[in-house]
Amino acid sequence: MPVGGTSGSSLYRVARLLIRAIGGYRLYEWLLERQVLSGPIPAHVGIVLDGNRRWAEERGLPRWLGHRYGADRLEEALRWILDLGVRTATVYALSIENMERRPREEVDRILELIRERALKLAADPLVHSKRVRVRLIGDRSRLPPEVRGALEEAERATEGYDSFFLNLAIAYSGRDEIVRAARRAAEMVASGALRPEDIDEELMSSLMYTGGLPDPDLIIRTSGETRLSGFLLWQSAYSEFVILDVYWPEFRRIDLLRAIRTYQGRSRRFGG
Repeated sequence: MPVGGTSGSSLYRVARLLIRAIGGYRLYEWLLERQVLSGPIPAHVGIVLDGNRRWAEERGLPRWLGHRYGADRLEEALRWILDLGVRTATVYALSIENMERRPREEVDRILELIRERALKLAADPLVHSKRVRVRLIGDRSRLPPEVRGALEEAERATEGYDSFFLNLAIAYSGRDEIVRAARRAAEMVASGALRPEDIDEELMSSLMYTGGLPDPDLIIRTSGETRLSGFLLWQSAYSEFVILDVYWPEFRRIDLLRAIRTYQGRSRRFGG
């Protein structure tokens, strides 16, 4: 049928509406970015990557495939974070509880994915051009040698950088982190290097995996769940929380911008 016919006219109208909608979305994203960049950018953002499995299940896909899509989205999100000038990002990728309670096949798939992406991260031109230091936080003794080796390669490849910091929380538990820090403090007391009365918040903070870095200003959790799940329990005492009702593989740049705008709109009193 000629373009001027009924079918062609309908197609033209649909195309025009789509162009208008896409253009409107991009305009909104651009305006939102301008607004966010005019305010204080959080120095440290933590992200709980939640909803990969449910995203896959709703699409009739194997659960493990949701983690692969989630890993792809994380690579994009890290670029967005760097572009906005956030100096430190901590991402919760795999907890100790996940490793102990989820099906073995799923955990093995996740670990292989982590190994693959760690090697990719070690050679990523953006990581090196932006001088991003990669750090593994968690109980690395729980990881298979090849996974631990890949993550440690990313650490070695970036150990001289200090412009940006990327913490990968893998085989991680906030309670386990606090116990480890308390044990180290006790060992210092036992050796005579420290008096019990010298143990204070500053010392304990220095003994955490994130010692030397600022506590997270903003923690984002996707999938609509409102619990911490053991993420940065010590460090998050005064963090601002933003819960997004979107599965991690669907996380968009506009979601990140909205989360930061929400953070900027809050009054941070730190108990005052």
